[in-house]
Amino acid sequence: MALKESLDKFKKQQEMCQTTLSSIKANSKPTPRVTPYNPANAKSAAPAVKFSSDTERLQHINNIRKAPVGAQIKRVINLLLETRQAFTAEQINEACYVDVNANKAVFDSLRNNLKVYYDGKRFSYKSKYDVKDKSQLLKLIRKFAEGIAVIDLKDAYPSVMDDLQALKVAGEIWLLSNIDSQEDIAYPNDPRVPIRVDDDLKLLFRGIELPRDMIDIEKDLQKNGMKPATNTAKRRAQAQVHGISNKPKQKKKKHEISKRTKLTNSHLPELFKNLS
Repeated sequence: MALKESLDKFKKQQEMCQTTLSSIKANSKPTPRVTPYNPANAKSAAPAVKFSSDTERLQHINNIRKAPVGAQIKRVINLLLETRQAFTAEQINEACYVDVNANKAVFDSLRNNLKVYYDGKRFSYKSKYDVKDKSQLLKLIRKFAEGIAVIDLKDAYPSVMDDLQALKVAGEIWLLSNIDSQEDIAYPNDPRVPIRVDDDLKLLFRGIELPRDMIDIEKDLQKNGMKPATNTAKRRAQAQVHGISNKPKQKKKKHEISKRTKLTNSHLPELFKNLS
């Protein structure tokens, strides 16, 4: 009897526990999923500005401004030449770190430089000849019948050297080298200005007999104020030191065709008209 009562009591406790668990499960809210912290997903804060991070640039600017006046002027002129634009003093400072306003020596040298044009506010590059394209370049060269040095035209505008070659190929100009300076000279080749040479001058030119020895030719050139391109005396002296003979090689005697010569082209009789 006591055992049965104990079993009934145990069953009631089990039912109560089951009811309680069901009630808790029905009323409970889902536990939110906790995502582990990941620094990469967090919003990155703005990095703190460190003055040391700009040290290299500031040192570079300081070195430029402490450089000699000539070095700073060259830096500005290179800027004006490459860009072909007009810059104020403030724009020059921003572009190449040369503080024109803070350095009176730099400002005065830049303003009075032959390669710089200053309009009172802006600085720009100034070439020797103010030409902008190929047609203007050709007009300029035609004004110099005695020739114009190419070195004076190189900085006129960026593509001037290409235009010079194009004019040469088109036969509009001549590009010849100066023997003394080894520099190219541009000469006009204008077909509207034909050059006539008198027959007497042609005969005089053709009648001049040149010396047979190259040393004599070089001496005559020097007498007339010209520099020979060769130095035969020096070349011969060096040849003697090294045991090289200066005597011209004797030409081999040309064998003439005779009756004894074996003829292989007998089908071409015109070749043997002068057979001795």
